[in-house]
Amino acid sequence: MPTLPREQPEPAQLHQARRMAESFGTDAQRYDQARPAYPDALVARIVAGSPGPDVLDVGCGTGIAARQFQAAGCAVLGIEPDARMAEFAQARGLHVEVATFEAWQPAGCRFDAVVAAQSWHWVDPVAGAVKAAQVLRPDGRLAIFGHVFEPPAEVAEPFAAAYRRVAPDSPFGNQPARRPLDLYRAGYAKFADQICETGQFAEPEQWRFDWEQSYTRDQWLDLLPTTGALTQLRPDQLAEILGAVGGAIDALGGRFTMHYTTLAATAVRVGAS
Repeated sequence: MPTLPREQPEPAQLHQARRMAESFGTDAQRYDQARPAYPDALVARIVAGSPGPDVLDVGCGTGIAARQFQAAGCAVLGIEPDARMAEFAQARGLHVEVATFEAWQPAGCRFDAVVAAQSWHWVDPVAGAVKAAQVLRPDGRLAIFGHVFEPPAEVAEPFAAAYRRVAPDSPFGNQPARRPLDLYRAGYAKFADQICETGQFAEPEQWRFDWEQSYTRDQWLDLLPTTGALTQLRPDQLAEILGAVGGAIDALGGRFTMHYTTLAATAVRVGAS
């Protein structure tokens, strides 16, 4: 489907698309309620592979991942460019500073882990990796991760057809209904290469976590408006797309199972002092 895949690594310089990058706070509460959390095994592996509990969450949004790290015993600082998202996270007990990661001033702060959950594609990947190295303690870990959102064809194809119909001039309309996992894996491999090119990290690793989540019609239609290609549509355009997708889910009996893959590119800081 042409919305959610665009929130995965792309060859285009998405970090320059600031209007879209900062459109998710339109309905921060919906975003927080509808977006899935991250596998507990991923969080546990990052925590176990870091030298201490201090975590910097880049592009923390409403704090979905940050709260998981807090629950695992970490002290988390979030960096978020959208003040609406930051305010939502702050109201739920997260310390957040409003800035892009590239412009953020660490003021001498150092961290045991720098994480980016579904957000690194909004960061300049080269400058971001260098900055992560600067704020990591010796043996600190950079972990970039995100979900692959590819619903079954019975849901994805009606979505793609409706999107092309209501927004024919959108660049998202040119995307296929579903894209193979290898495209996403290639994006994370590129992240790993960019981390390696800094010369400040050990050999990057790539992790994969497979899991499933069942969605009712209402749950999926609640999630869709939080995705990149839909946050900027007119209400009538959005309603037509949601109507088409809702009808497709009704034809499946009112619910479907989403097969998720969560991918990560991660590496340990070396040579820091």
